[in-house]
Amino acid sequence: MFGQLVMSGLATGSLYALTAIAVVVVFRNTRTINLAQGDFSMIGAFLALIFLKTFGFNYYVTIFLVVVCIVALGILTERVVMRPIADSDWLTLFTATLGVYYILHGVAGWLWGRDTKAFPVTFDPTPVQIFGTIVSKGHLINMAWATGIGVVLFVFFRYTKQGIAMRAVTDDPETAELMGIPVRFIVMLTWGMAGFLAAFAGILIAPIIYVSPQMMDEVLIKGYVAAVFGGLYSIPGAAIGALMIGVAENLSGGYLGSHYKTATAFAMI
Repeated sequence: MFGQLVMSGLATGSLYALTAIAVVVVFRNTRTINLAQGDFSMIGAFLALIFLKTFGFNYYVTIFLVVVCIVALGILTERVVMRPIADSDWLTLFTATLGVYYILHGVAGWLWGRDTKAFPVTFDPTPVQIFGTIVSKGHLINMAWATGIGVVLFVFFRYTKQGIAMRAVTDDPETAELMGIPVRFIVMLTWGMAGFLAAFAGILIAPIIYVSPQMMDEVLIKGYVAAVFGGLYSIPGAAIGALMIGVAENLSGGYLGSHYKTATAFAMI
């Protein structure tokens, strides 16, 4: 039982990590917490459901379309909502993201209703045995996706001009601007990356739980806790914090009761 709880905790934590990393990426370059991050994922899950069930698109075509749409949503949020108040204090920026959260909640409820909707399972549900532990194929697939996205982020931040520029803006935005780095563009790119991570988080979490306007509320809380736990300026720290929270809450849920799972994340802080 212990091994099974740890493996499922790592799989759950890897999905929390997508949200936690997005929270860190936005915070590092804007100094604010994006409360709408979970709703970016929620909109992505609804779009994926429509593309799969209504239009009958292939799973990978659906992923591509959802990523494009949610990246565009992130960029639109930055251009329309955040850029006009970019020089405001942190509380104003924080409140603006709260406003986006409520707008997306309301739009989703108006368009698709507030009832929960089942997401089609896109993988073989037969479990597999690894080192004597029975593991769901869905968990393995989610961990593989999360690992692949982590590798893409590492390459982006380490070897691309845009990634290096984002790191420079994080360290010292004034000096970065004096050196010719387009800070506003980099901030817009940051929000686009938040949308990229949100799209995958929504698609990967939807088959595990359900699709509804409030589906990501608890995930956002745990992603935020993981970001704080690992350090709001550290992407690897946020990922490790998310994995630790996933394992800890699964162990507490398995041995103490499911009602302890959410409390465990806050107890760790």
